[in-house]
Amino acid sequence: MNLLDPVWTSLLYLVAAVFFILALRGLSSPRTARRGNLIGAAGALIAVVTVFLSSRLENIPWILAAIVVGSAVAAPVARRVKMTQMPQLVALFNGVGGGAAALVALLELSHAGDPWVRLAIVFTLLVGAVSFAGSGVTFAKLQELMTTRPVVFPGLPAVMAAVLLAAVAAAAAVVFTGSLPLASLLLVLGLAAGILLVLPVGGADVPIVISLLNAFTGLAVAASGLVLGNVLLVVAGTLVGASGTILTRAMAAAMGRSVAGILFGAFRGGSTAGSTAVSERPVRSSSAEDVAVLLGYAQRVIIVPGYGLAVAQGQHTAAELALALESRGIEVDFAIHPVAGRMPGHMNVLLAEANVPYESLKEMGEINPEFKTADVALVVGANDVVNPAAKTSAGSPIYGMPILEVAEARQVVFLKRSMRPGFAGIENDLLYEPQTSLLFGDAKDSLAQVLGAVKAL
Repeated sequence: MNLLDPVWTSLLYLVAAVFFILALRGLSSPRTARRGNLIGAAGALIAVVTVFLSSRLENIPWILAAIVVGSAVAAPVARRVKMTQMPQLVALFNGVGGGAAALVALLELSHAGDPWVRLAIVFTLLVGAVSFAGSGVTFAKLQELMTTRPVVFPGLPAVMAAVLLAAVAAAAAVVFTGSLPLASLLLVLGLAAGILLVLPVGGADVPIVISLLNAFTGLAVAASGLVLGNVLLVVAGTLVGASGTILTRAMAAAMGRSVAGILFGAFRGGSTAGSTAVSERPVRSSSAEDVAVLLGYAQRVIIVPGYGLAVAQGQHTAAELALALESRGIEVDFAIHPVAGRMPGHMNVLLAEANVPYESLKEMGEINPEFKTADVALVVGANDVVNPAAKTSAGSPIYGMPILEVAEARQVVFLKRSMRPGFAGIENDLLYEPQTSLLFGDAKDSLAQVLGAVKAL
């Protein structure tokens, strides 16, 4: 029995849709991101409750059991995941969304007599399956369950083309016949296409592909809304698809590359690949005390955080160091590159967690002109985003990527665990410049040593 009439159902769906829009607005800034998440969760709760109150659902005990099991698995995982593993978690959640949309479409096929509805079904099947399988590969790459290098083999483009052509043929057949076996075949082809799409992508490009697959999931969900006749699913899916597309383009632009180059660059040797090679060129190493002297007697310090800071969980120590320097009258800012870390906003969230003031977090366009006024640029766990090869080496995988201009600072200090290059797999010539010194070790331990030495000055 329906407890809500259609008018109230439509009103509640409208409220949920507005909540989703406000949530996206809140997520645009670290200052309002927590509130945006809560608003989005409230919108999702309204949507789910509305479905229960306005629809004639069968097998309600099974539905409730699935909700309980899913919540029991997801809540502890989400609470315990480390910030360094957040992209993997996003990939998994995104993949599950795409997979769910594909399964719903497959189940609805037997009830679809209209070819236009079947067209929406095959779209949801194919795109949802691509998102599910591709997200699984991105998770495996970021979790280092497989190589982060591009995986290519002779004939891969031909195999990809054959799979896509077979998928188009199966989709057309399903639209005209409604065949469940052919729809199942389309699902399998979609899974294969998702795997083949992501395998050639190298390590540093994987977060961008996650964003692209997120857009795919949104489109699949929107199409499933057409299949189910649910306006809210159409709105929510469209919002996710649009925002994911915008984010993908923004991340690609931040790396100075095209989305096509990211997906297919490995075929011509242009995708970022990751590397384990360690350079043997000599560098100027420093002690914590040497770095402390440079920092303690500077007038302007710019700290550049990167993935190494996140891995070491050194954000709180970095914040303490900034406070210690400011107490000595030193101006301190944090330079944030759009793709530092493993996802957009990674460094912003990491430093906000350590209560670094938002005013101290400066984006690349704002901070770059200020490096020439900095006495010291302290690079903590970053590499590719400060590598001058992006400007000078035309054959480099990162050529054309906008970088933080740390080379313009009077002194540059790198806190690094080793001389191993970043995900791009190339050396950073800035490490060998006369104004550069390196402090080797875990980023958190090195920061703690430098902090102690600064306090002892």
